[in-house]
Amino acid sequence: MNQDKYKVITYTPDYADETVRMWRESKERALGRKELHSFESHVYFLNHILPETHEVELVLAGGKVAGMMAFNESEISQLYIHVDYQGAGIGGLLLQRAKERSSGSLTLYTFEINENAQRFYEKFGFKVIGRGNDNEENLPDILYEWTSEG
Repeated sequence: MNQDKYKVITYTPDYADETVRMWRESKERALGRKELHSFESHVYFLNHILPETHEVELVLAGGKVAGMMAFNESEISQLYIHVDYQGAGIGGLLLQRAKERSSGSLTLYTFEINENAQRFYEKFGFKVIGRGNDNEENLPDILYEWTSEG
């Protein structure tokens, strides 16, 4: 990844609207359906709820939000890449950062319908450990795990 082209920063509310727009567009494209929550409630979640239990990082490209990840030492809660930057290495950069700061394993969920995400996570060593549909969208999902032991 070209470090001059991309910059990783800790999320600040200054980027709230731009981050949520990117997040919603990426998710809606992956799922083929509109986001359930209002834009305002999504911003509130990003600014007030998610940071209580997760670090939130952004990747900027030319000063614009190109990706975001919310994670802690045991899970990745959110990972979204701007639709114009998917396949550019940003997701891999963020996953590597989460792995380096993990307790030695990470879990995450992705929707079964999102085959691109499944290929992506499996490429980076994540293995399927469960399936279900316990999510707001009531869609089948997949629980993945990565461990430092491989």
